[in-house]
Amino acid sequence: MNVAANQPDEESQNSKVPLLEAIATRMGELRRSERKVAEAVLASPSDVVHLSMAALAERAGVSEPTVMRFCTAMGARGFQAFKLELAQTVALGLPATHSAIEPGESVPTLITKVFDQSISSLDRARRALDTAQIEQAVELLVEADEAVFVGFGASSIVAQDAQQKFPLFGIPCTAPVDAHQQFIAASLAGPGTVMVALSNTGRTQSVLDVAAAAQEQGAKVLGITGEQSPLAELADVPLVVKTFEDTDFYTPTLSRLAALVVVDVLATGVALRRPPEHLVRLQRMKEELTAMRAGTRPPAASRPE
Repeated sequence: MNVAANQPDEESQNSKVPLLEAIATRMGELRRSERKVAEAVLASPSDVVHLSMAALAERAGVSEPTVMRFCTAMGARGFQAFKLELAQTVALGLPATHSAIEPGESVPTLITKVFDQSISSLDRARRALDTAQIEQAVELLVEADEAVFVGFGASSIVAQDAQQKFPLFGIPCTAPVDAHQQFIAASLAGPGTVMVALSNTGRTQSVLDVAAAAQEQGAKVLGITGEQSPLAELADVPLVVKTFEDTDFYTPTLSRLAALVVVDVLATGVALRRPPEHLVRLQRMKEELTAMRAGTRPPAASRPE
């Protein structure tokens, strides 16, 4: 018997929608009595983890068989299996829709909600990523002679961080901040250039102009955006990084966090594709940097030539 054939593969597990998000999405499909159970779970998921079936039924104002039907409707084999999946979801961090920040929040609650939003949003971004497009992006950067990172606002911060990872990419990397400098870099690009354009909305006109100008010079455009957008349509390789970003001024900038992680994935993927001698140089650089920080690196005059 092939046990592996009866188990979900890693990709399908990663793409599974978290339980609370699934409940909210499927609310309209449930019977009225089952919706009462769903509402009770969504109102206080951390509490429900510790409730018995009878206690949840009482809280929702329904019968125990209704609770069981709800669990089955959500794909669980039983109440205990449902609670186990709920506990795993709560441990990961409540979705942003269940962690709304209100004026006057206490510091402990604020800490919990900001972390919950960030963790659940990163999980959503991970599940939504197209691995084939990530592979194409890595290949694009491996073959590049140089990479130019451009963005504005929060995306500019991601571009600056990406430029700091040039040792991993193994090629010259720049991240001009000024719009004119970005356009100049695009105009001087060539077939060996990869223009990495970052925009969560994918509609920032100056970023689109820079990306189009680079393409006119024969460069490839790698677009990192939060949704299907003009940037995704323009890019040779689009990476759509979906998050729970909203316009509430209390919320953290989740799109920036997710984009930073995606850049880390790209940099690491490129580094792993470089020849062994590149990794040796990286290790030597890390050791030298550690020694410099610790003040144990010998003066230049005493180092062997």
